[in-house]
Amino acid sequence: MILSLQERERAFGLILIIPTFLFVAIFSLYPIIYSFYLSFHRIILGLPGLGQKFVGFQNYIDLFHDRIALHSMFNTLIFVFISTSCEIILGLLIALVIHQKFKGRGVVRAAVLVPWAIPTVVASQMWRFLFNDKYGLINFAFFGSDINHYRAWLADPFFAFCAIIFADVWKTSSFAALLILAGLQTIPDELYKAAKIDGASGWQRFTHITLPLVKPALLIALLFRTMDALRIFDLVFVMTQGGPADSTNVLQFYGYKKIFAEGLMGYGSTISVFVFLITLIISIFYIKAIGSRLIEDKI
Repeated sequence: MILSLQERERAFGLILIIPTFLFVAIFSLYPIIYSFYLSFHRIILGLPGLGQKFVGFQNYIDLFHDRIALHSMFNTLIFVFISTSCEIILGLLIALVIHQKFKGRGVVRAAVLVPWAIPTVVASQMWRFLFNDKYGLINFAFFGSDINHYRAWLADPFFAFCAIIFADVWKTSSFAALLILAGLQTIPDELYKAAKIDGASGWQRFTHITLPLVKPALLIALLFRTMDALRIFDLVFVMTQGGPADSTNVLQFYGYKKIFAEGLMGYGSTISVFVFLITLIISIFYIKAIGSRLIEDKI
């Protein structure tokens, strides 16, 4: 049987994507499916004699009656809202600056990406040292050598929560800026020149040209940052361990504690599945918003 050129190209394309599909299936799809399976069972690590008892939706019912879990969900949503809002605004400002033509622009662009390139664990440890109440640079910057007025930032519920938000915004605003910069570079310079000839001010050019045309890039940056912020774990793990008094406890870290500290594999998997479902729903909403926006822009 002789295949046509188009059929051979299609078969070759399928052969090329099989390794990628297998990789995704093994390292992404299987853990998700297995987490769903575990979430319907009551499994206690260290007590193998109890077996895997099927409990149906009981774990999910317990989750919505768990005050600490609900508090962790509230912390997560507040963290996502504040951090993503700040990152998109700062990312837009950074992108507008580094989009301009000036001497040394390449060096500035590279420097802006340094925080994002640093591994999160390393950045978290750095900020934990900076906020230390005894030798942290933050206290020294505010109070100098007067150690009697040094503040224990990470021991205060309000300031500890602000600290993890600040650390996250510092690290990932440059990532949002990179995505927004890509959107800015697609805007033709002729539009700005024509608007300037017509007498439009800088603010009018920004609100009537830049902002409408960069909205798809803003939505993409918002999608990526929201998904990442919902899964925050390493920042809390290194800086605060969910404390003080669970003030920085987020869902992913709470699920980690349930599995590895308390041995509740089934219940911890339920929390992970719940985070996955929230992320999936928000992602679908954003993707539809991005799709509709792109269609409107093309029309």
